[in-house]
Amino acid sequence: MDISIIVPLYNEAESLPHLFEWIERVMNEHSFSHEVIFVNDGSTDDSWKVIETLRKQAPEVVHAIEFRHNYGKSAALYCGFKAAEGDVVITMDADLQDSPDEVPELYRMVMEDGYDLVSGWKQKRYDNALTKNLPSKLYNATARWVTGIKLHDMNCGLKAYRKEVVKNIEVFGEMHRYIPYLAKNAGFTRIGEKVVQHRKREFGVSKFGINRFVNGYLDLMTLWFLFKFGKQPMHFFGLIGSLSFVIGFFVVFGLAAYKLWAICSGVRAMLIANNPWFHIAILAMILGCMLFLAGFLGELIIRNSIERNNYLIDKQF
Repeated sequence: MDISIIVPLYNEAESLPHLFEWIERVMNEHSFSHEVIFVNDGSTDDSWKVIETLRKQAPEVVHAIEFRHNYGKSAALYCGFKAAEGDVVITMDADLQDSPDEVPELYRMVMEDGYDLVSGWKQKRYDNALTKNLPSKLYNATARWVTGIKLHDMNCGLKAYRKEVVKNIEVFGEMHRYIPYLAKNAGFTRIGEKVVQHRKREFGVSKFGINRFVNGYLDLMTLWFLFKFGKQPMHFFGLIGSLSFVIGFFVVFGLAAYKLWAICSGVRAMLIANNPWFHIAILAMILGCMLFLAGFLGELIIRNSIERNNYLIDKQF
């Protein structure tokens, strides 16, 4: 099979017939063998009934997964990736803001240009500039700096993947925003970008609020930490803890040395316990010990984890 198109959705009953008709027209024009996997993320409208109708129209093409309640886009993509059988996997949103006309070129970039992943870039957007465009630019700038992946729109829902990519990454929580980073960490470094058309929403309302930018930042920090120190937590907590303890120790040692000198020299000096630096230093030493122990406990947990030797092997003779 050439292409698997995964469409995660939540309350998009009005858009689905138009989207499926559009997809079918593009697929037939280019003679692609394909499947369309709808993942209904706990919709409360008639989305599932619409999907059942589409299934009757094209039983060999339409496949669907329905969640009992709303788990989120990451869960929908995870299940869609597991079910996909196409050589190239395309993800797109169900709100008609992503154009299926982009699919043939995305497919070509993966199959002919050799990309592992191609992410769409909605260079010209029709969203609200204050609530979406500006925060999106700041978010993407931060993501480029942290991940080292030079994408202008990392969170774009329209992406193309080589099949091996989606079968070797795990999307969880709200990590769908950082699938290119997950792919890079899994060894799929040929990541490209394509300018794609962004269309105005025709039906329904956006399911994402401004809080996604706060959550996105926290998720980015989580991924960065897991990639850098996930298998060696002592390298982070142990280093910071040791530095904190050593600095606190030398501050206390310096205060004690100064007090001893003052006594020997007959110079008046405040009690060590009355000096604010003494309390700051003690706090630094305590925090240092706690961080070091956190790293030590992390190493014990990793040592007993079944994932400790889970490595992705590309080729083997």
